[in-house]
Order: sequence, then C-alpha cells, then structure tokens
Amino acid sequence: MRIAVIGTGYVGLVTGTCFANMGNTVWCVDVDEQKIRNLEDGIIPIYEPGLTEMVIHNYKQGNLHFTTEIQKALEVCNICFIAVGTPMGEDGSADLHYVLEVAGSIGMYMQHHMYVVDKSTVPVGTAGRVRRRIQEELNRRESRLTFDVISNPEFLKEGSAVADCMKPDRIVIGVDSDDAEEMMRELYKPYFMNTENFIVMDVASAEMTKYAANSMLATKISFMNEISNICERVGADVNKVRQGIGSDRRIGYSFIYPGCGYGGSCFPKDVKALIRTAGEYGYEARLLGSVEEVNESQKQVLVTKIKERLGEDLSGKVIAVWGLAFKPDTDDMRESSAITIINELTRLGAEVQAYDPKAMEEAKRCYLKGNDKVVYCESKYDALKGAEALVLITEWKEFRSPDFYEIKERLRTPVIFDGRNQYSAKSLAKYGLDYYQIGVKPYKAAREEAV
Repeated sequence: MRIAVIGTGYVGLVTGTCFANMGNTVWCVDVDEQKIRNLEDGIIPIYEPGLTEMVIHNYKQGNLHFTTEIQKALEVCNICFIAVGTPMGEDGSADLHYVLEVAGSIGMYMQHHMYVVDKSTVPVGTAGRVRRRIQEELNRRESRLTFDVISNPEFLKEGSAVADCMKPDRIVIGVDSDDAEEMMRELYKPYFMNTENFIVMDVASAEMTKYAANSMLATKISFMNEISNICERVGADVNKVRQGIGSDRRIGYSFIYPGCGYGGSCFPKDVKALIRTAGEYGYEARLLGSVEEVNESQKQVLVTKIKERLGEDLSGKVIAVWGLAFKPDTDDMRESSAITIINELTRLGAEVQAYDPKAMEEAKRCYLKGNDKVVYCESKYDALKGAEALVLITEWKEFRSPDFYEIKERLRTPVIFDGRNQYSAKSLAKYGLDYYQIGVKPYKAAREEAV
C-alpha cells in the first residue's frame, strides 16, 4: 500500500517506519525542513530502541520517503495518517490546531478517494471536525471527491514503541463504512494471526478508548501512590502490599508500583483532556480529578523526605540525581517528576549533579534550561562526588545493581532517596547506607532498624 503519514514526531515516525518495514511505501511529511534533512541523513530526533536502524534500512530500501510537501505525498497515496501533536492547552483541553490544519491541507490537495486516519490522540468528536474541515476545502474547489475519516488510536509505550507497533496487542478501529473497515483490515493483516485483536467500533468509541485506557493506567498509579502514603504512616511496607494485591488476577502487577508520580506525553495530558471533555458535557469527573491531584502531590514526596533528613535550607549542599527522563529507555522529559524535584531542590538552595543515560541534552535544551544550579555529569558515579545524598528518580537498568561501596565512598553522607523503590533496605544496610523509599519508613543503616 501507499501511505502518507503527516507528522514525524514520536507517533508519526514510529508508525510510518513500521508500516514501511512491512513492505508498504510510506511518505513521512513534516513542515520542519531541517528535521526532514536530518531524517534523510539518518539523524533521528528521538531516542527509541531499534528505531534508528529501522529508519535507515527502509530509507535505503526505498520503502520510506521524507518530504515537506504534503501535496506530493497525497498525489500517490490513498491512505493518509494524521499524526501531528495535540499539545495541552492552558485550560487542559487538547489543542487541535495542527490536526485541523492538516485536515485543511488534505482537502486542498487530495486527487482521489482518501482514507483519512486520525492517529493523533484526540478528544471525542474530532473526527467530525476533521470531516467538516476537509469538506470545506473540497467545496471551495467545487470538487466531488469522496473520503472516509477513521479513528485508529495508538497504544505505543515509549521505550518499546517499535516492538509495540510491530507486534501490537490490539488494533482499535473506529469507522462508519464497510469500505473503510475492509481497507484497515487489509492494512493491518500482516500484523495479526489472531483477528480477535482487531477491534472495530464506531468512531466516537474509538476516540474515547485511548483516553479511557490512559486514564485507567494513570488511576492505577495514583491509587498505588495513595496506598504507599497510607502504608508509610501506619507502619506497613507498600512493597509487600503490592505483592499481596498483585497476586490477585483481577488486579495484576502492572502499573501498581509506587513511585514519585507519572509523567510523559500521554498520561498527564490525556487525564486533563478527559476531565475537560467531561466538563464540556456537564459532568464533573471527580475520580480523574483526584488522580491528577494525587500525582501532582506525589512529585513532592521525595523532596519532603530530603528536607526531613537534610533540613529546610539546602544552601551549600550538593544533591546527586540519577535519572531525568520520565521513564527508562527514552529521552522524553515531558512532565517528568525530575523537573519538579530538581527545581524544588535548587529553589531550596541545593546544587544538583545530574546524570541520565539519554535525557541530559533534552534537559539542557528545554526542561531545565534556565536552572543554572544543575550540573550534568558524564557518569552516574561522577554525579556522586561530594554530594550529601543520592536521589534516584528514573529506573534505568544501569541503576539497578550499582557498586554500593563506590556510592558510599563518593557521597559525603551515606544516604539514598529512592523514588522507584529499586533496592532492599536490609541489603543497603550491609554497605552502611541509609535508605529512604516510597511507602516505607526510612531505614538507617547505623542502627539497622526502621525509624
């Protein structure tokens, strides 16, 4: 098939590349000329395991093309995916400016029947707005060309997006014609041996499915963080509680790990957008409002523990931070807990020595750009030199089993604040390290008991 993918951000680039890898001919379109030149040179704007190699291979094979000219792509393609960003507006709603701009361009330049697929995460009712925008342009042209608008939400996880795209656990399609359904079945047929995972529904339900899925996962995270805060106050160990409830197959272990709050490009934005959508229809989404409130307060939990140990005034103190990305295996720092934690520590007077395997350039370029109290280090151990404490925020694999003797030797005071509950308190006591984690009373190695 010949496919146009408009937008070469995270979703668009991964989706287009994976379609090309299945033998389709794909044109990836973006207005950013420099980004297109970089992609043609094999320079990928995001870090995603396996993506660079796949892009370079399919570009050399001639399956994958990059262009700034949407007209050129639409001339030869009959399927067009809209995969541009939908940033969060000031009121929490999804900004559809870019989506509707692309829809207008499709109406201006399409030359034959077009299957227009909304891949961007968009609120219920967006397909109707896209349809009207395309039709407006066709009317201006006095054209009788026809088109279908299809909802096909993405469920990619950053850090495993290529695998998710090549071996999806389900494909959700929202259509209003049999012809559109058949086209999408043909497109996705190579990905499925089991057709039960190809789920067809109406367009509004497909649009809602993405928001409902992300809001459900965010709810599980905030629920577990709420439980962790209760556990710490009553003397329970949230790690053991997690094992106890996770063994119940109705609950499971996924997304019930306590931590310092969720972040990323999806959960925060989608929860806010769904709250906003509910409000527009006269319904107050009270549970989702609480999910958001718990998450925001959870980002302060580590800071509170640090202040309890080191004092309210951190002037002259150095804090080592491991992890800046919102999760491992990505350089994405959008809504990362690290931003809140680091900015609060430096506001209290501390200097932060930070290390992340992939996200430091993003931090320098954007998310911590104005914070001159942050020093970026070449390795995780370099970040420890002269620090009063180590704060672990992102659970990268290289942080799972570090040299604890080295950690104690480099730190001025032997204390770790763990925002992801990666270690065992009793194990760290053997190295003489005090340990503070989420949902468990702090463990001081000197006395080898909870305090």
